[in-house]
Amino acid sequence: MNDREPVIVGALRTPVGKRGGQLQMWHPVDLLGETLHQLVERAGVDPADLDDVIVGCVLQWGQQHGNLGRHAVLAAGLPESVPAVTIDRQCGSGQQAVSFAVDAIKAGTYQLVIGAGVESMSQAPMPPSFIPGSPLGPQYSPRELARYQGNPLLPQGVSSELMNQRFGLTREALDAFAVRSHRRAFEATQAGRLRDQLVRLTEDPADPHSPAVTADQGIREHPDAAKMATLKPAFAPDGASTAANSSQISDGAAALLIASRAYAERHGLKPRARFVSTAVAAADPVIQFTAVLDATRKALREAGLDIADIDLFEVNEAFAGVPLMFMQEFGIPDERINVNGGSVAIGHPLGSTGARMLTDLLCELERRGGRYGLQTICEASGTANTTIIERL
Repeated sequence: MNDREPVIVGALRTPVGKRGGQLQMWHPVDLLGETLHQLVERAGVDPADLDDVIVGCVLQWGQQHGNLGRHAVLAAGLPESVPAVTIDRQCGSGQQAVSFAVDAIKAGTYQLVIGAGVESMSQAPMPPSFIPGSPLGPQYSPRELARYQGNPLLPQGVSSELMNQRFGLTREALDAFAVRSHRRAFEATQAGRLRDQLVRLTEDPADPHSPAVTADQGIREHPDAAKMATLKPAFAPDGASTAANSSQISDGAAALLIASRAYAERHGLKPRARFVSTAVAAADPVIQFTAVLDATRKALREAGLDIADIDLFEVNEAFAGVPLMFMQEFGIPDERINVNGGSVAIGHPLGSTGARMLTDLLCELERRGGRYGLQTICEASGTANTTIIERL
């Protein structure tokens, strides 16, 4: 046994709320703090043993600035001795937080660490680039823009249309995938498959008697394909990406408790999965989405696995075209990818989605008795993360 092998010993996520919806009253620090509190409590570990809490968050201004992770540790009631750091790898921030935790345990620096993510898109002011038709934001420097003057950088929504064109993804295919995402997410919710992975919350954090938040708010029980087909393209007059086949703007948090094998054994913790490989890749920042293919190939090479060895896939539905591109490129059957729906139906609280997806993937592998799960997520400006886990 490798004493430094990182294993998952706990995983929780909040139900996801629509922007301005069921989680709008929660300060993002308290939303993550409650997630951390319940994660540690359910795992039964001594919180003083935590070496670090690594938190992904994208919109780091307003209520989410100033190292949100450290504030969440204090709000959770964890010992003051527990450090924390907040990172940004755009939509993959929660997944990258977990990867950094994994790397630190492999190096022998940490024994017990939390990788987490949070985003309250109800509380954080939206950047202009999130609004269709808006120009790029001020984070793009004159030199970067000059480098791509002949093939200009674009907001992600506009780039989604480049992906649709390159991979031959039609409006009909995107809408059908969106309907499928809602149907699968609704079915999983009705069957109670997600119940054990959810943080217990009420709508008003100051009132424990307010309505309980028990399910993802954005899921539609009866997605209307005909109505979906009438929506205008969101990012190009003749485009295929619409509000209905793109991810929802949302609030949520998620966290995974990761330990070394040696720590888990000493403290009687049951390892639920091990990390087989993690990878990050970067590709064309104009089209922005193809790096998931490169990151996946890197992760498979590191793991010594073939795509056929993977039982379940989670590919973030930033736009419906991303998982469709992934399926087309690798020849993945529909029944093995995003089996309980994805961000089109559940929602996409940017910093937390990677940790939410990994929690979902772990729990579904356990439910099915599967062995390997692969998760990948595209990120703004053309980067991507891929993680492969093995259920234990």
